[in-house]
Formats: sequence, structure tokens, C-alpha cells
Amino acid sequence: MKTNIAIFASGGGSNAEQIIRHFHNHESIQIALVVSNNENAYVLERATNHDIPFYVHATGDMEGELMMSILKVYKIDFIVLAGYLKKITPNLINAFPNKIVNIHPALLPKYGGKGMYGMNVHRAVAEAKERESGITIHFVNENYDEGSIIKQYTCELNLSDSAEDIQRKVLSLEHQYFASSIETLIEQNQ
Repeated sequence: MKTNIAIFASGGGSNAEQIIRHFHNHESIQIALVVSNNENAYVLERATNHDIPFYVHATGDMEGELMMSILKVYKIDFIVLAGYLKKITPNLINAFPNKIVNIHPALLPKYGGKGMYGMNVHRAVAEAKERESGITIHFVNENYDEGSIIKQYTCELNLSDSAEDIQRKVLSLEHQYFASSIETLIEQNQ
């Protein structure tokens, strides 16, 4: 029996694309659903291109039983946040203990918390003149970016790096390591 993953994403979905490709024809793991809070998110087109069903939710859907019922219909076992910009509700966290993971575009605990996503993070890293940045793959809990760290990968920075330079370096790490880290985590717990 395959482990069914739901990918939650709010935007373009380049990480979702990498994850979908990684698990295409995998013998024990499949992407069963893409969930977004944004009806205009390009990730929905990516899902369609790979024949993966998607669900666009309204803000209130996360609070009640509707989201849980959608996840049950698709027999979701594991949730991956790939650029999802909404806070996960306690009912979802309780229903999927240690089965919701997020990727953060910095080395937590630095540069985490509410409002610290995307270019906000990279600008803060550039302004602080950090010599390295990277990604943190972590479990999701009730607080932004405070769940247990699963894995971190780093990249060196130059003092002359702009926020856009840092973004490119970090995104390269995300595409290289996120899907394989998810695979390892699921296989260790099957």
C-alpha cells in the first residue's frame, strides 16, 4: 500500500514540481493531492500537468471538518508544505502528528517566525551580512517555524550577495534535497 502525500502550496510551486517528479512512479509513495489557498497559484497548473487532483480552500476551511474530509477522501497519510503561506491549524496538526513537514529558506532558528518567508527571509539574511544560509526541513507544530528540525543544508554566502543571489542559492538547495529528505523520512516510518 502506498503512502499518499498531499502537497500544500500557495504560489508557483517549483518545489512541488520537484517533489511530484521525484515520486513519479515510486513504488511506495505517491502525490495524491495538491492543496492551495490561492486559486491563481501556478502550482495548480503544475498539478493538472501531472494529472494530480487539487483542492483550493477558503480560509475557514482549515478550521472545520471540510479540510479533514477532503484529506480522508484522498486517503492522505503525510502532508508536505512547499511554499504554503497559511498557518496550519491545531486540528490538522493533531490529526497528522509528525506527519506534516515544511521547508524554510534559512537555517532555523534564525530568520523564522511570522512574516519570515520568501524574499523577506533573504533580505534579512543579506542585511545581516551572514556568511552562510541554507534550508531547514522541519516538522510543523502550532508555532511558525518552531517544529523539530529534521535536516538542514547550507550554502556559503559572499558579503556582496544580494537577496536575489541568496534566493537562487537557497532554492537550488531546496530542489536538490527536499524531495529526497521526504522520501527518507517516510521510508524510515513505514
